[in-house]
Amino acid sequence: MSDLPRTARYLALALMAACSLAGARDLDQDEALELRQKGIILPLEHLLESALGRYPGARLLEAELEEKHDRYAYEVELLTPAGVVREVKLDARTGELLKDEEDD
Repeated sequence: MSDLPRTARYLALALMAACSLAGARDLDQDEALELRQKGIILPLEHLLESALGRYPGARLLEAELEEKHDRYAYEVELLTPAGVVREVKLDARTGELLKDEEDD
């Protein structure tokens, strides 16, 4: 019985996390290619240049295209020469910097 409140808290946290992610979805390669061919998003190479240009000598760890609230964004993870992982988020339509922060 003493675990019931703890279990309820974990379930509530899991539900909140699921709800916050429900509005965003990762797009696969075929969807990204179609959006690029239609001119809806910029080429990934262009946006990678921008992200990597912020941290000369950084290495690309991961890049994902996501859609949230009808907005497309590339989320790019970089490893800087100092060994810090950075998350850079760019608007896939305009290239505008949306976020640049140290990744947890």
